[in-house]
Amino acid sequence: MAYGERDRHMRHVVDLADRRALEQWLPADAAIVEEARQLKEAALLDFGLTESAVASWLYAKCHHQIATTAVETAAVVASGDGTCLLLYNPRFFVDLGLDGVKFVLFHEARHLVHRHLFAEPELREDPVFTLAAEVSINHVAKVRLGRDRLPLLYGEPTGIDPREIHKAYETDLRAHGLDPAEYSAFIATDMSVYSELKRMKNPPVPQPMCIRLTDTEIPGDQRTTDAVGSSALLNALLAARRGHAGAEQELGDLMDRTDGASDRITRMWGRLGAGALRGRTARTGRVDWWQRWLVDVMASKLREGERLVYPKKRGALLAALGHDPMLSRRGPVRDKVLVIAYDTSGSMPQHVVTWLTELVGGIDGVEAHWLSFDGVVMPFAPGEQVLGGGGTSFQAVADYVEGRTTVDGRLFDVAPDAIVMLTDGYAPHITPAEPDKWIWLITEGGDDWPDAHQPSMACHRVTTGSG
Repeated sequence: MAYGERDRHMRHVVDLADRRALEQWLPADAAIVEEARQLKEAALLDFGLTESAVASWLYAKCHHQIATTAVETAAVVASGDGTCLLLYNPRFFVDLGLDGVKFVLFHEARHLVHRHLFAEPELREDPVFTLAAEVSINHVAKVRLGRDRLPLLYGEPTGIDPREIHKAYETDLRAHGLDPAEYSAFIATDMSVYSELKRMKNPPVPQPMCIRLTDTEIPGDQRTTDAVGSSALLNALLAARRGHAGAEQELGDLMDRTDGASDRITRMWGRLGAGALRGRTARTGRVDWWQRWLVDVMASKLREGERLVYPKKRGALLAALGHDPMLSRRGPVRDKVLVIAYDTSGSMPQHVVTWLTELVGGIDGVEAHWLSFDGVVMPFAPGEQVLGGGGTSFQAVADYVEGRTTVDGRLFDVAPDAIVMLTDGYAPHITPAEPDKWIWLITEGGDDWPDAHQPSMACHRVTTGSG
C-alpha cells in the first residue's frame, strides 16, 4: 500500500512496473506536475546537504522518478529489472508542501532500508512488526527532520503517530496489570518497539500505510531490495569515512536501532565495515572494508555502455547533492576490460588472491586479463601456478598494459578500463598514462604511496589476516 492508504485489498489501476502506463494514467495538470517535481527535487537536495545521506543515496539509485495519479500518495517499488522506482502523486505532494514531502520521502526511504535489514519472513508476515516499523520510522523521521508532529494534509495529521501508539500501549498494559516502558525505552530500537507491542493484549494494528514489496500485486523481490539497500548504505559509509558528519551520525543511529536484532544483521554491518565508524571491529571479529571499497570503486570504473550521455536536469540535482554525475547509456554494450596484476616478488596472501579471483569471475560483461609481475610481466590464467621472486617493477606493468612492450612477442592490444594492482607497494613509483584507471591494493605493512600520489589514484590497504 502507499503512504496514507488504508485498504490492503485495493488493486492498483496499472502495473506499477510499467513506466509508460504510470505516466499516461489520467495525467495531472502540467502546472501541478511541475510544482510537485520542484518540491520533490528540493526535498532530495535538502537530504543530500543536511538531514539524510542514506535517503539521498537511495533516491539517487531510483533512476526513474515518476509523477503519476496511479498511486494515491507516494511509494518506492521494485521494478522487476533489478532497480527501484519512485512514484508520487503530484497533487498529494502539492497539498503536503515541502516539509510534508520531505517527511514522506524519508519515510519511504527508511522502509526500503528496513526491508533490507529485516528480511526474516516471520517478521515481514507479522502485522505487529509492520506497526512497529511505522512507529520506529516515524519517530526517527520526526527526530532527524526536526519535527514535533506528523505532516498535515488538509489540516489533519497523516500517518501513524508514535506517541499516540505509546499512549495506547500504556493503557493496554495497565489494564492488564503490567508495567509499561517509558517512551524513551519503548522507542529505543526497532526491536524494542516490536517486543513492547507484543506484550499488548490488543495491539492497535492498523491497515498498512505504505506499499510493501511483499504484496502480491507489487513486482518486488528481496534481491532487488538487498542490492539497492546495500549499495545505498555502502555509499553512505564511504561518505562517512571521508568525513561527512551527517552520514556518520545517521549510520550510527541506524546501527544503534538495528545492530544485535539478529545475527544476520550484525554480520551485515560487519561485512560493510561499519564498526570502523565507532573505532572498533564488528562482533564477528572480521571487517572486510577493503573488499566493500574495491567493489564500489570497480563498479564506478566498469560502467556499462559504449556511448554515454549526460542527463542535464538530473545531473544538476545529483551534483548539488554531492554525488558523481549519472550517465545514461546509449548504443551497443561492449565488454569492459579489467587487468588484475599480482606482485609475486613477495608473498601474496592466498585468501586475498582467491577472493579477488572469485569476485572478478562473477562480474558479467568483463573481459579479465591476469598478470603476475616482479621485475617482468608474466600473464597467467586463474588456477595456474604463479612464479616470481625477483625485483619489483610497476613500470613493467604500465609499459605492457599501455602497449609499449611485448610479452612472448605479443602486444597488449586492448584498452583497459581498470587496472587492479595487488602489491606491497615497495618499488619505484610511477605515473601511469591514465592514473584514474588504476586501483592499488596494498598489503599490510606495505607502502601506500599511491594514496598521496599526484595525480591521485584509488588506493586501499587490504586485510591479510586469516580469511
